[in-house]
Amino acid sequence: MLNHWVVMPTCLPHVLRRCHSCASDRFRPSGKFRVNAHHKLIDAWLLVLCTSCGDTAKLPLLERAQVRSVRPELLDRLHDNDLGLVTELLQDPAVQHRNRIALDWSGAWRLDTNGSDHLDLEVIDITVRFTARIPVRPTRLIATGCGLSRAEVERRITEGKLVSAVRLTGKVAEDFTFTLKR
Repeated sequence: MLNHWVVMPTCLPHVLRRCHSCASDRFRPSGKFRVNAHHKLIDAWLLVLCTSCGDTAKLPLLERAQVRSVRPELLDRLHDNDLGLVTELLQDPAVQHRNRIALDWSGAWRLDTNGSDHLDLEVIDITVRFTARIPVRPTRLIATGCGLSRAEVERRITEGKLVSAVRLTGKVAEDFTFTLKR
């Protein structure tokens, strides 16, 4: 019997970046964009707020781009402060690399296991689906979903009672499947 678990965000992640005003290294996305046009050129930034001092920082998205080269739907979403666009852009590796930021997903996601009636079976096949690129340790997901300690999960991996096609050590952010034997 194949069970489906879903890892989904509960809120926007914190942005890890150094604050210029204080010693903090955490920002929270404000959900707002700043768009500035100068003749035929346009700039756009995502605004983030320092969690300590509240200072605003701008993450450049468009810099001196030709207005005609920007899709009209994107401009509309920027002007409307579309929260979905904030999520998309924060998870974009190019935006993260260009702005030298990382995301902290601590406390910003949850695991939906569709109940625990499957935990009594001898062999459990589970597929884990991610609705966003949230890097999480598979051992943590399995421990949370099965009600086990992480040490117990790691013991079962070494005994061969927990197997998967993906590496269960480290972090994953893509869908995977595993089998747990009692």
